[in-house]
Amino acid sequence: MTSESPPEVDALYAGVTRLFDLTDSLDRNVGDCTRGVYLFIDYDDEPIYVGQTTERLRTRIRRHLTNQRTDAVAMRVLDPFEVAEVEMWPFWDLEGRDVGDTLDRAEFTVYREALAKSKFRAVLNEGEITKTELIDLPPSVRGALLSEDARQSREHPDLRLARRARTIADRARVISERQVKLGIRQTLWVQSRRLEHLARARLGELGGSVHHFDETV
Repeated sequence: MTSESPPEVDALYAGVTRLFDLTDSLDRNVGDCTRGVYLFIDYDDEPIYVGQTTERLRTRIRRHLTNQRTDAVAMRVLDPFEVAEVEMWPFWDLEGRDVGDTLDRAEFTVYREALAKSKFRAVLNEGEITKTELIDLPPSVRGALLSEDARQSREHPDLRLARRARTIADRARVISERQVKLGIRQTLWVQSRRLEHLARARLGELGGSVHHFDETV
C-alpha cells in the first residue's frame, strides 16, 4: 500500500518526529519543554526565522512545519521546505512559572545573533522582534530535519530556486489581495534578495557571469 502523501512530505514529517527525539545533556527531550526559543536554518546555514513559545516546543515547531495554522505559513512568509535544521533553546527553569520578559529577551538575543550570521542581515519574521536587553542563553540543541539522502535531493539549487520563486509569487499575491502589515512587505523584499543570491550563485556554478549578461543588455 502506498502512502497518501508524496515522499517529500513523508520525509518532512518523519524529520520533525526525529527532531523531537533529541535530548539535552541531562537526557531530557527538548521538544517537551514548554518555555523556549527556536531558530530555523536553511540549506546554506542561513538563519531564516526566530520564534518563542510558552507551549511545548514540539507543538509550536510542528505547527510551523506541517500545516497552515501559523501566520508565518499562512501568509506565505515561511516555506517549511526551506528549513534544513532547527536550533532550540529550552528554558527548563521556567517550567510552570511566569516567564516575565525572559523569553522576549532570549528571542531578541537569538535574533541579534542570527542577524550577525546572516549574509543579508535579515530574517523572514513578519512581525517585529521586541528590542530589549540581551540575556545569557541556556545550552541549545540543534538537529537536521532530513536524512542525508533526502537532504541531498531537497537541497538541489534548481529545486530551491523554483520553490523560492513560488513563495515570492504567493506572498506577492497575498499582499495584492489583503491589507497587510509592513512586515509582510519587508519579508517579500528579503526573500527577493535571497532568490537573487541563490540564482547568482547557481549561475556561477555553471560557468555563467552576471556581468556578462549585464554587458549584453
